[in-house]
Amino acid sequence: MAMLKSILFNFLLLFSSPFYLYSQGKVIQNDFFSQEIKLKAKEYKDDIDFYKAQYYFTKKNWDSTLVYSVRQLESNRNSAVTDYCYYFRGFSFKEKKLFKEAVKDFNKISGKFKFYCKVQINLGEIALEQNKFKDALFYFHAVEKPGNYNCNFKKSNAFHNIGLCYLHLGQFDKAETYLFKASELQEIEKDTLLLVGSYMDIANLYYNQFKDSQAIPYFEKAYKLAAKVKSFELKQNATLNMAIVEENRKNLQKALVYRKEYESWRDSLRDQNKVWAVADLEKKFAVKQKQKEIDVLEAENKLKNAERNMFLIVSVLLLLLFGAGIYFYREKSRSNKIILIQKNELNELNHTKDKLFSIVSHDLRSSVSALKRSNSKLLENLENRNFSELDVLLAKNTAITNAAYNLLDNLLNWAILQTAQSYFYIESLHLHSIVEQVQYNYKALLLDKEISFENKVSEEVYILADLDSLKIIIRNLLDNAIKFTPSKGRISLYTDCDIEEDFCHIIIEDSGIGMSPSLQKEILEESFLLSKKHSDDTTGTGLGMQLCKNLISKNNGKLKIKSVENQGTKFIIILPKSKKNG
Repeated sequence: MAMLKSILFNFLLLFSSPFYLYSQGKVIQNDFFSQEIKLKAKEYKDDIDFYKAQYYFTKKNWDSTLVYSVRQLESNRNSAVTDYCYYFRGFSFKEKKLFKEAVKDFNKISGKFKFYCKVQINLGEIALEQNKFKDALFYFHAVEKPGNYNCNFKKSNAFHNIGLCYLHLGQFDKAETYLFKASELQEIEKDTLLLVGSYMDIANLYYNQFKDSQAIPYFEKAYKLAAKVKSFELKQNATLNMAIVEENRKNLQKALVYRKEYESWRDSLRDQNKVWAVADLEKKFAVKQKQKEIDVLEAENKLKNAERNMFLIVSVLLLLLFGAGIYFYREKSRSNKIILIQKNELNELNHTKDKLFSIVSHDLRSSVSALKRSNSKLLENLENRNFSELDVLLAKNTAITNAAYNLLDNLLNWAILQTAQSYFYIESLHLHSIVEQVQYNYKALLLDKEISFENKVSEEVYILADLDSLKIIIRNLLDNAIKFTPSKGRISLYTDCDIEEDFCHIIIEDSGIGMSPSLQKEILEESFLLSKKHSDDTTGTGLGMQLCKNLISKNNGKLKIKSVENQGTKFIIILPKSKKNG
């Protein structure tokens, strides 16, 4: 029990501290200080570097803030803005998690700085982030003193951080005092997000002292309140706390319910973090593009100032008006064409989607129905001790299950590809090793159908492709070859890298049932999707083939088919060679 409580204690401290540091940082960006630096920028508008530094600081572009603030400091043009520039640099480094550099610049700020209390807040937050709790207390207590009117900080945040420091230091009485002060203010302010964290820290305070009867009500308060907030992280932490509490109470049924809910919130948080990461990359790209536009405009303005005269201004205005008219006319025409094309594509996608859902639901239902019937027979034969029939039924169940699993796996990969969530990294790949890996997963199925498989790929062959997508392509085509090849047939996989200079042909050949020319043509069509039942164990939706075509295209390759009915099939994947070839 003591070990569980120790784990809970460290877990809560780990998740509580960063949340409140982040919350205070948001307050700093939107208070009186923001208005003050804008006024300073207007007052010293001739100091271009300072003006740009404050502009990018307010826009939270930390890299540009660092560049222009250091330019201003190196120029030594105006000592009145020196402290502001050091503050810009310290805060930017802090946001970039470069704490050593942040502390160095914050310590260069004069004690006479109008907003010196903000410097102390930031130093306290950095010390708390680095687990230097005594240093953090020194700064937070300094801010707590009366007379710090320019800070415009939340007292509840300061009290909570002080309580958190004392909690880490094991001074529980002081921690209790400050955590309760913080929670009381947050209840008045109706700050639900911060209040959830406060309740969890108060519960942790008691729980760490083995005061379970006092701790558990606060865990329950935090859990109930977390249901009202949008933060997946808070929901996850509050639910985990309740799971641990119920485990310690030996109420394993409730603990299991909380554990399942915790895993659900954890998965949601991971998905949210992925979305945020993509959004952050898009934002950075947009900022860079905007900066390029700004630089171009500045260059154009300088050119206009050098060449400005009355006649040129009138001429330029006329040309601009004429050009703008043509531009907007062309843009409108192009936009209308794009909208029409997108509408047609959307209609086609919707049609494909509806057909896909119909096919997949039908095939899954058929597989499940077949599995139910087979299981019923399995139970009957088990009761009658007909063991010879059991082997046949178990093999059939395995085939049905594998078919349903492959269908679901292809559906997932197809959905990821359609929603542009897949990540591609083209690299040089050793083809022979990859084929060996994929083949290993099908050994049991090959043995069951007594199909011989040969990996004839030379160990010297390297191709340029994305590893995950290449495995999916080979797996689907090999699965199809096994599915449509009768027992005691043969399958071979080999390459021909001499046909084209820059591409390698990867051939999967089987001795299966083959296909007609019309079916080959249909498969290679862009919107190919069908559902045909060739036998009791072979069902095809065309989804796997559609997925293969999309992935091959995304890997800068092509797909070809050579087949004769009842004589076998060759699927030819054409992908770029790597420089390691030959």
